[in-house]
Amino acid sequence: MNYSVPVCESAIDPTPDQAVSHAELVACFPVMVQLRPHLTLGEFCTRVQRQQQQGYQLAYVVRQEDPSQVTGVAGFRMMENLVNGRILYVDDLVTAEGDRSQGYGAALLHWLADYAKAQDCVSLQLDSGVQRSLAHRFYFRHGMTISGFHFQRSL
Repeated sequence: MNYSVPVCESAIDPTPDQAVSHAELVACFPVMVQLRPHLTLGEFCTRVQRQQQQGYQLAYVVRQEDPSQVTGVAGFRMMENLVNGRILYVDDLVTAEGDRSQGYGAALLHWLADYAKAQDCVSLQLDSGVQRSLAHRFYFRHGMTISGFHFQRSL
């Protein structure tokens, strides 16, 4: 199902699609690997397909001048927990390095918010590495706040 994207602050207004087919996953990989450089193409496709069985979805936008070129990718899932209720959790959000600050990430974030509202979610949430200061500025500009710390322990 395609949800409308509000006008972003740039001249472009791409509408995200969802990657379902193997070919669409392959087209998303060059962008996703910029955020997740530890993944190979084969491992990426296998993990996404396995995660899709658990509700993971992958949205993407393409360059308007070249619709065969994916330029932004967002991996997400619906979750429900006691502290928040029903939320849309963004696992992955990345725009191709050469296409940043052109509205593609904003289009994805707006689309995710619209999609979350349509799914009766009370919020959109994500974690971001402490070293990603440019991403944090982007999130702040789009109305997101820091609501906690994420802790982990390697096993």
